Amino acid sequence: MSGSGIVLVWFVKIINGALTIYFWVIFARALFSWIRPNPFNPVVRIVYRLVDPVTRLISKIVPTRFGMVDVAPFFLMLIIIFLQELLTRLILHLALRI
Repeated sequence: MSGSGIVLVWFVKIINGALTIYFWVIFARALFSWIRPNPFNPVVRIVYRLVDPVTRLISKIVPTRFGMVDVAPFFLMLIIIFLQELLTRLILHLALRI
């Protein structure tokens, strides 16, 4: 593997790590919807700001409310898992060819 292949491998690791962190932020947001924490808590506000715009976008594209349950965070988590698998496989395959 050449130097550019190694750079691609590190790029995949960074992207994969960022997507994993975002996955857990989405999970935290889903938990917050059940326990109703203090909305003025800085951590809660950051989690809401990171997740809510994306889940609203998903809700505009696909109906995600079933009664009182909103499955937009679940869809977003599935999208992240799909992206992790797709990007990892494609970029690592490319890195091995270089």
